[in-house]
Order: sequence, then structure tokens, then C-alpha cells
Amino acid sequence: MGVAFISVFALVLLFLGFEMLLVLGVPGLLIKELYFTRLPDIAIGQRILGGVNHSTLLAIPFFLFAAEIMARGHIARHLTTMVKGFLGHRPGGMGYSTIAGSAAFGSVSGSAPATVAAMGRIMYPELRKAGYGEKISLGLIVSSAESALLIPPSITLIIYGWLTGTSITGLFAGGLVIGIFLSLAFAAYVMVEGKLSGRTGSTPMPWADRMRSVKAALWALGLPVIILGGIYSGTFTPTEAAAVSVIYAILVELVVYREMSLAKVYTIAGQAAITTSVIFVLLAMGSLVSYFITLAQVPGLVISFMETIEANWVVFLIVVNVVFLIAGMFIDPNSALLVLVPAFYPVALAFGIDPVHFGLIVCLNICIGMITPPFGLDIFVASSTLNKPVSAVIAGVWPFVGINIGTLVVVTYVPDLSTFLPRLLLG
Repeated sequence: MGVAFISVFALVLLFLGFEMLLVLGVPGLLIKELYFTRLPDIAIGQRILGGVNHSTLLAIPFFLFAAEIMARGHIARHLTTMVKGFLGHRPGGMGYSTIAGSAAFGSVSGSAPATVAAMGRIMYPELRKAGYGEKISLGLIVSSAESALLIPPSITLIIYGWLTGTSITGLFAGGLVIGIFLSLAFAAYVMVEGKLSGRTGSTPMPWADRMRSVKAALWALGLPVIILGGIYSGTFTPTEAAAVSVIYAILVELVVYREMSLAKVYTIAGQAAITTSVIFVLLAMGSLVSYFITLAQVPGLVISFMETIEANWVVFLIVVNVVFLIAGMFIDPNSALLVLVPAFYPVALAFGIDPVHFGLIVCLNICIGMITPPFGLDIFVASSTLNKPVSAVIAGVWPFVGINIGTLVVVTYVPDLSTFLPRLLLG
């Protein structure tokens, strides 16, 4: 009865519009008062602070800072211009350019909202000029930004790795494969839609201009090479790679492109600090909820239930996908990770599911939640960035939600797709 009351209370807080800090924190404190009265109060503070006292999490503020610098500087624009030069003249080329540009920017930012903001400003006018309707233009920009959550350096995968102790390098390797796979699925849709609508490509860019665009983008392309090459070669840890990405992005924008001032870097640092603070407050409160989930032996209860209904790993993953899809519609991705992963991850291990495979399933569900009404975060970022009604953005994402769900089914039941590259790199 008490658990039901606390669950309903948390849902009421959520639907009344309370901040996720309170939606997670207040029920957590109620659980302590009702079920763990002998636990000293000081343990709450220790758990909240200790939950974010991990060096791995330092990668998050660094990657967020680097993403903001690149989005507001010229790195994103140079990457996009280069991609347009090679793909824009093909039928459906501007759609391909949006997908490839988002993947390229995602590979240096790790942030889907930053990718939506950066690519939206650059590519939306280009898509409309190329004959794409408002719906598909908005849907493509919002959806293709998902690659930033899959292609390393993904902040979502860093959080999952911190929660479960899974190798972040292995998660990054698997995420690279799934991110490319999802991007190819979007490209296939753009190709079919373009043929049905009779859309043609733009005027081909002269080869001399293409080479100039490559030259201008070389410094931007150096960032994913340094980050991924450093991590996979063992030169950097993911956290160290994040710090290097900030230094590199600042030097490129200030010294090479010379389009950004120190004052602007200072302003961007303040904005990145605010975003980081929001995430870390959620991580701190989420660690408290995770702690009580563990104390209450929720994973054991889930395992017992699965045994009772004689479920196998196939049924278990159906349950995981349904729960994450529903949660993604209503709460932010970090909160979904913090609440659900501690409950499901031990069960996944009990069924013999590879931790990297399970992490990619979770991450792809988070991607879908970011673009799914009513509270998909990237929908609101696109609406704000492009000054478009939320309803217009929602109308454009539905075909891509369908593609995502189809991709999720493949990723869920073809484990080797997620694990072959990590095994190849890490053994």
C-alpha cells in the first residue's frame, strides 16, 4: 500500500509540473521514512554527494562545454558545408547532408539538444530551399540528432557506464555501429520519400569549392579523430578525452577560425555550467533513488516475477522496451536512466544479456523518448531554436519514430550488431 501511494504521489508531482529534482527526491525521502527508519539521516546526504563523486562523470561537463563552443562557433558550420559539398547535389542530397552532418557533429559533441540547435540553424533553411516540406524538414533535423546519443562521445552512454560499471570504451564502440545503422535507416527513408515526391538535388558544387570546404573542415574533423583515436588506442580515458576536446575546440575557434572572442567563450562556459548543474542535481537525486531500489531488492522481485511467468530473455526485453518507451514520453532521459536501469540491469545479467548490448537497447530507447510527444526534449529544443510551433515539430517526427522502433527491434534481437565491434577492439 505504501509503495503504491509513493508511486502515485511521484506521478502527481510529475503531471503537476514539479521539477524532476522533487519528483525524484521527495518520494526517495518518503521511502526512507516509511521503510528504512533505522537508516541514519546523514546516510542520505552521503549517498547524494557520493553518487556524483566519480571521476567518470567529469566527462559530462567537459563534453557539454565543448559541444556549446562548437555549436555557437564555426566548427559545426564547416562540417556541414563539407558534407553538403559531397552530398547536396544528389536526389535527396540535402536530407542526406542533414543526417551525415548531424552524425559528424554528434561525434564531437555527445549532446542531442546541442546537435538539434546547431544543425537546425544551419540546415532548416537549406532543406526548405531544396524543396523539403516543413514537416519532413523539422522531423529530419530532430530525429537525425539522435546519433549524438549513440555515436561517441555519448553523454547517455557515459551515464549508463557509470551506473552499471560497464566499459565506456566498449559502449562507445557499440554505439558507433548502432549510430551509423540508425543514420542509414533514416537515409533509406529520405531516398524513398525523395523518389515518391520527385525531388531533385541542388546544383553540384565545383570540385575546387569542395576541396576548399574539406580544407576548412580539417580542423573540425581532427576532433573526432583525437577523441576516438585517443580512447580506442588507450592514450586517453573518456574523461581525459573530454578535457582535450574542450582545449582543442577553444584553440580551433579562437586561433584557427578567429571568429570567437574570449568574452563569448566565458559566456558559453556559464551556460554550460548551468546545464551541467541541472544534470548533476538529477544524477545526485537519482543515485538516492537507485540506492533505495537496491535496498528494497527490486531487481530480485523482478527476477522472481519473470520466473513465475516462465519468461525468457526475449519476453524480458519486450518488457524493458515497453517500459522505457512509455517512460521516455513523460520524463527526461537522465531520470529514466537513473530510475529504471538499477532495477533492470541485474535482471538482464541474470538472463545472460551482454552489458554493452543492454546499454545500446537502453540508449536507443532514450533516443526515441527524446523525439516522442508529449515531452520529448528535442522537440522543444527545435521549436525554440527555429521559432516553430511544437505541434508542427510533432507532426514531422512520426515517420522517424516508426523507423526508430523498427531499428530498436533489430538491435534488441540481433545482439551481435551491438557487440561485434567491442569484442573486436577489447577482446
